[in-house]
Amino acid sequence: MRRLLFLAPAQAVSAVFAPLRDAGFELGMAENMKGASLFLQKSDPGVIFARPSMPGFKVEELLTFGADKPEFPPVIIITDKGDAQEAERLMSLGARDYWLEPLDTERIAAVAREPRAPAPVPALSTLGGHKPAYDKGPRIVGHAPAIRRVLKLARQVAGSKATVLISGESGTGKEMFSRYLHSMSKRASGPFIAVNCAALPEHLLESELFGHEKGAFTGAIARKPGKFELADGGTILLDEISEMELGLQAKLLRVLQEGEVDRVGGTETIKVDVRVLATTNRDLEDWVKQGKFRQDLYFRLNVIPLRLPSLRERGDDVLELASFFMNMYIREYGLPPTPLSPAAVEWLRTYDFPGNVRELQNLMERAVLLANGQPVQPRHFLLEEDEWPLFDDEEHEETNGEESHAASSEPAPATNVGGDAFAGPVIPLHEMERIMIIKGLEATSGNRTQAAELLGISVRTLRNKLNEYRALGHPID
Repeated sequence: MRRLLFLAPAQAVSAVFAPLRDAGFELGMAENMKGASLFLQKSDPGVIFARPSMPGFKVEELLTFGADKPEFPPVIIITDKGDAQEAERLMSLGARDYWLEPLDTERIAAVAREPRAPAPVPALSTLGGHKPAYDKGPRIVGHAPAIRRVLKLARQVAGSKATVLISGESGTGKEMFSRYLHSMSKRASGPFIAVNCAALPEHLLESELFGHEKGAFTGAIARKPGKFELADGGTILLDEISEMELGLQAKLLRVLQEGEVDRVGGTETIKVDVRVLATTNRDLEDWVKQGKFRQDLYFRLNVIPLRLPSLRERGDDVLELASFFMNMYIREYGLPPTPLSPAAVEWLRTYDFPGNVRELQNLMERAVLLANGQPVQPRHFLLEEDEWPLFDDEEHEETNGEESHAASSEPAPATNVGGDAFAGPVIPLHEMERIMIIKGLEATSGNRTQAAELLGISVRTLRNKLNEYRALGHPID
């Protein structure tokens, strides 16, 4: 069970309580240091979220209490009134981060799933005589030269207001790098707003970015500030910028040049102070040549280009990342320590990873769940269900015996392979596979979708197997 402790007024966290409980978190509330101490004695929270001060409580007490305890959970400050000097002071005392309310459920969940005590992020180089205090951004795992070069450049430019264009294949971590840049900048105490430019049609994306006035279009029942306004004093991420329509690109260019936005249907020009980051998985230069992206906007965005390497370019980083994700999910699901077998290590080193880091993360979550404390084998990655048996060797051995005798009317004779004799009759693997499929269908009253999920295979694989059995004359229905 994942536990979180909130040292804050109920109204500050009420909106996130139900979603976090539904996501499997155990939540605690305290209003002072005494209440927090009691919760810490009874439970081991993964993260503590605390207001800087409440009646009878100051967060400095909590930070002092945990300063000499290596296993003390990270403390994240939450406040409805951000202050850069306060953020710098509290983070120098040991706070992990400093967030502006309202709280975001997904952001809380993401932080709670991180392994305890992540490796520190390298300090940021001095920029313009000022060294930003916010040097505790997302952890970027890896030591390959390709990723270290990008990290070095990111640290050098993080403290500036220059626009950054982050390119790379899908799954390379472009949004994480955006959050890293924000957290390492002077704007880290301000908001970080991400907008997916590919998710909305042009007219809705314009309203989402710049806001609208009441009555500006059908359904505009109230004034709505846009993402640029909400990001004022912080950072805005324009994710998949290449998917933005040309007409909207012209309006975005004006915002970047003038620092002003006009709400849809409005007459008032609004000044904004926003640092702009953009990501793309396309070759924008080629997009410009094809007339699908404005050249002037490309030049305006591409002040600092960061190209993230694919996982194929990062060598043994794949093993470091695999270990990182395994530990994260072992902690999240409360599983015993799970090693990688030599065969799994070799498989990870040779696999191409078209989905990059995102694919690796998904594979490692799947592997630790299927291995369940045993060494991870290549079969636990289950890339193509058709290529893998429905069960592993341990399960096969468990099914031999009385149940197997009863299930097979024609058991195979005793076999001697390489001098190791089986003690009794053995059911062929394909026959056990058919038995398990029949049991799966019986357990789900013939529902193929549920049976496939129960068996850990795709519906397509199940359908192919059933057709194969019918062709061989086995009664299925």
